[in-house]
This record gives sequence, C-alpha cells and structure tokens, in this order.
Amino acid sequence: MSRWSYFAKRLVLSVPVILFGTSLTFIILYAGPIDPATSILGQGATGAQINQLREQLGLNKPLWSQYLHFMGDLLTFHLGNSIVIQPDVSAYDIILSFAPRTVWMGFWAVLIPLFIGIPLGFYAGLRPNTWGDYLASFGGIVWRAMPNFWLAVILMTMLSKSNKMLFGFNWQTFVVTTKVVGPPNLDHLLTVNGFLAATKKILPASIVLGSASMGNEMRIGRTAMLENINSNYVEMAKAKGLPSRTIVWKHVFRNALIPLVPVITAEAAVLVGGSVLIEVVFGINGIGYLFFQSMTQGDIPLAGVLMYFFILLIVGINIAQDLLYTVIDPRVGYEGR
Repeated sequence: MSRWSYFAKRLVLSVPVILFGTSLTFIILYAGPIDPATSILGQGATGAQINQLREQLGLNKPLWSQYLHFMGDLLTFHLGNSIVIQPDVSAYDIILSFAPRTVWMGFWAVLIPLFIGIPLGFYAGLRPNTWGDYLASFGGIVWRAMPNFWLAVILMTMLSKSNKMLFGFNWQTFVVTTKVVGPPNLDHLLTVNGFLAATKKILPASIVLGSASMGNEMRIGRTAMLENINSNYVEMAKAKGLPSRTIVWKHVFRNALIPLVPVITAEAAVLVGGSVLIEVVFGINGIGYLFFQSMTQGDIPLAGVLMYFFILLIVGINIAQDLLYTVIDPRVGYEGR
C-alpha cells in the first residue's frame, strides 16, 4: 500500500470518529441543562419571553430536527453566528480574532518541551547514574507531577511580585515592559520589540502549558536512549570501529525518537484542553478562553463550532502521528495497518 493510499484510508476511517464526536457534542450541548434563552434574557425574564426567544432560536423544534440541522451546518462548514458573546457575529470571524493568541501560546508550549525535555532526557540516558542523570530525572518527575492550575497560580504570583520574591529581579520590566496577566499584542510581531514583548508575555503561560509534556518527554527520552545505547546493533557498530559521535547521532538518536512520536502528538492534543484553564488564569483571551466563556454563558452555537474544530484537530494529529512513524523509521510499513 502506498503512502497516499494509506493516507486516504485513514481519512475515510476518521469520518465515523468525527461523526461520533460531533454527535456526542450535540447531546451534551442541546440535551443538557444549558439554556441560551435564559443566558440572553437574564434571570428576570418571564416564561413567555423565554419561550418566545427559544422559538426564534429554533430550540423548541424536535431534538432530531435540531440534530440534523446542527450536523448539516458543521459538516458543510456553515458555522452560523454567536448568540450570546457577540450576537449576530459570524462564529468564523470570532474564532479568527481569538485564534492567533492560542496559536502563539501553543507554538511555544510545544517548542519548549521539544528543545528542553528531549535533549535533557537524551543527556540523562547517555550518562546514566551520574549527577546530571539524577538531576534531569528528578526534574522530569517534578514537572510531570505538578498540576497545571497550581503551577499557573504559583508562577503568576511569583512573577507579579518578582522584585520582592526573586531578590530584586523585576520580570515585568525585564528586556521589555509587559504585564504578567493579559493577552499578548501580536500586531507588531514582525518588529524586534513587538516580537520580544509578545514572546515574553506568552512565555509563562506556555511554560505552564508545556510543563507536563516536558516531564514526559524527558523521562521517555531517557528510557529510549538507554534501551538503544545498550542494544545489539550499537555493540556491532562499536565492533566495526565507528566513532561514538556517529553511533549516537546517526543510529541511536533516530531510533530513540520513535517512542517519542506518540508522546509528542498526544501531548499536542492535550494542549487543546489544557489551554482552556491556562488562558483563563493568565487572561490570554484565546480559543480556550472563548470556549470557556461560550459554555458558561450558554452560547451553544459557538461552543459547538469550537468543539467541532477541536475534534478535527485531534483526529488530524492522530493521522499525522502515523505518517511520522514512517518518516522517522522507514522499517515501518503501511501493510496491515
């Protein structure tokens, strides 16, 4: 089976998963306790006013009719409008206005574990039972064990009072002046000062969001490196007289990356859910914050659209994971998968 045939097969098999996830989203939103009419009119509205608005919104139709309308709109990407957060504004426009901040945060949340967690894990695996190994392993366990919400509050408090808690170091005026809490300004990202300000503003939230990933990648990277460095093919390479650097970078490094592929892609999916909490704590005002607001304020159409995009993103990540296997390890084929 060719790569593109396998890719097409995975796309076809992903359709039932998307349909199931979207149907479950509909049940949670439309058959649950959320009432958009009450959210719009407030607690002081009369029953007649609420029923009138529910009829205008189509919420009095049979549930099967609402389901067909809901699924038809999402599957054809007719996203509709928000009804509470920004009434009569296209959900597409709202998402586009909130998405860049989440993308910027997610970019650093993935990049930090990749360039810190994996190298530290490989370093610990190459030097087992040394102080560097003990320190890296202990750090990985600590980072993995710390709850994101706890770390977010602690880090936000420390940076807000850094001149008192960090021996006079003032985070808010370091390099460029920014506040700890609030959305980053991405309008001037292509300028030096704008890039530094946007990066510094998002860095605490990205560190918290990527903390669990960094701990996982560090520990699994160490284990993968240890398993490969003690394998038979490495002994054979040493017997042939290959330099240690060649053995590590040409053979061991690539094979050690294989078990990290599902970890990295799985953590990327976790970032989708984790961003909701982190964005609320740090006031990022991204997609996670938007989803939280749409759920708490009863904006069902907007919440449904966001969930649909989350489902598509996770399914896409899983397909990319399988394709990455064959790039990193050519021995992995498509037959029988």
